Amino acid sequence: MSAVAETPEGPIEVIQVLFALHEHFGAQELCGPLEILSKAHHKINDPKTKAFECTFAAPSQGVTSSSGLTIRADIDLKTAHEDLSDYDVLIIPGGDGVDTVLKNESEPLNLIKAFAKLQISDPSKERTLMSIGTGSLLLAQTGILQGLAATTHPDYYTKMEIICKDAARRGELEQTDVMEENYVVNNARFELGDKLEDNPFVLSKRPDGRRKSIARKGSNAWKESVKRRESNARRASLKLGGLRLITSGGITSGLDASLYLVAAMVSHESAQEVARVMQYTWNKGVTVEGIDV
Repeated sequence: MSAVAETPEGPIEVIQVLFALHEHFGAQELCGPLEILSKAHHKINDPKTKAFECTFAAPSQGVTSSSGLTIRADIDLKTAHEDLSDYDVLIIPGGDGVDTVLKNESEPLNLIKAFAKLQISDPSKERTLMSIGTGSLLLAQTGILQGLAATTHPDYYTKMEIICKDAARRGELEQTDVMEENYVVNNARFELGDKLEDNPFVLSKRPDGRRKSIARKGSNAWKESVKRRESNARRASLKLGGLRLITSGGITSGLDASLYLVAAMVSHESAQEVARVMQYTWNKGVTVEGIDV
């Protein structure tokens, strides 16, 4: 499965992304992040250096969104479970079908739990779990948000809080901080710094209108981070084994969170270029527990 991007510094493994779909998922909650990730490159404007490779997993070969868009799955959920360790990122779109998943306690709930457990058991690999819109309700249902911060679509803040409280009662009684934010990141991979105006993940701008990037300069740094013994130890000490966990609000918040993912795993410059090509203004969210691992 592992693809390779060629750069002047040598080959870089393409970041593997798994979209877990359910019936009546939100089409734009899938297509928005997919468009952003597909346009991201390690080297700006070099199509040979694509940063992400995306795979669709679903309970059936064809899965239909709430708006009638049918997607042909690349793999079924059984295969997704078997190959889960191959993926660096798991993305959970929301949509009208979330209520059915919650009611039936069906997939992708088990896939979400398995991905989180995988990080706990093997913190040597940097993994990311991201939800779009009401997809965060599924994360809440599994209990993995206990002791963390999260957000969801504004119309579902109350429902999110109820699900999180129920999960806490079933689990270790740790509450979830449900935040009214664009997107929320737990277990980031960089120091926030003393001067927030110099941080590329906040709204403040420098006088010249440019942002000083402290994000990684390409996935060479991302790749090296999983090799350092001290990084592994620090990651293991975090909740969920250092699993980077991103929850976003509505549809456009999913775009913003996806641009954050590009900036964090590829480079801030790559995220800026994707936003420019899409003629989209990147609105920043909130980062919790930023550490340099």
